[in-house]
Amino acid sequence: MSHSASSPSFGTPARSGGSAGSGRSGRSASRATGSRGTGRATKPRFGFGLVGPRRDRHAVPLDQLEALALPVGDDGMVIGVDAESRPAVLGINRPVPYDITLIGGLWTAQVLALRAAATGARVAVETGRAQAWTALAQAAGGGQPCISLHDVGRVPPQGASAGSPVVVVRDCGMRPPRGRVVSAPWQSVVTLLPYLSPVAPRLLEKSSLVGVQRVSPDEAAQIGRIMSLPRHEYEALSTLADGVTLWCTPSDRQFVMTQGTDAETGLLGGARRMD
Repeated sequence: MSHSASSPSFGTPARSGGSAGSGRSGRSASRATGSRGTGRATKPRFGFGLVGPRRDRHAVPLDQLEALALPVGDDGMVIGVDAESRPAVLGINRPVPYDITLIGGLWTAQVLALRAAATGARVAVETGRAQAWTALAQAAGGGQPCISLHDVGRVPPQGASAGSPVVVVRDCGMRPPRGRVVSAPWQSVVTLLPYLSPVAPRLLEKSSLVGVQRVSPDEAAQIGRIMSLPRHEYEALSTLADGVTLWCTPSDRQFVMTQGTDAETGLLGGARRMD
């Protein structure tokens, strides 16, 4: 087959030694050859590729659909296990302002800071006892500055975003002043109170989530009134073991046992309520 017969022509046909009739017969022969080679004349499917093999569809009876379900849990950081030893997850990086108040020990707050950093968040610690946080800040992140320490009232703007969420941990004693950096989209604030203080009711009422560790019976009763806890739950607050926290919202409550990993225990020691 000559080159002119097989090539597409645009505009005036190229002159060749053959006649116009031979050109038409050449094109007819080309189409005939293509039909014989494939068994059928197929049109190209521009943009869709070649037609693939055809297979029978897979079908599952309706009563067997549940067998295809996968156990998918909540999104966030694991803060411990619940009463049934299932992972308890806290979604701390959120597109809306999120305030957490923890009435408990420094150990639990530091574990939360480490695990928040492990999720990719930048952690800014506002504290009046920097010496208690220095070793943790130096060890976290494998040399990357993912946990920074700031004096009380000196936390600069963090520039939180969806790609760089921030968790601000306020370890400012019994009467933390109003913070310069507040919760915002992708910037959560965790306020640590060692005990129930005069400012606690205000903090508990405005918090999205409240964590309570072992407190005195009187404090437990007051927390029960503020958080509308059933009597058996707030009475249990005075008997909680080290590492156990009651996490509660206005509509949900859960007791969680936080256990340190080997790395966390080596850095912070064992779980403890008192510092």
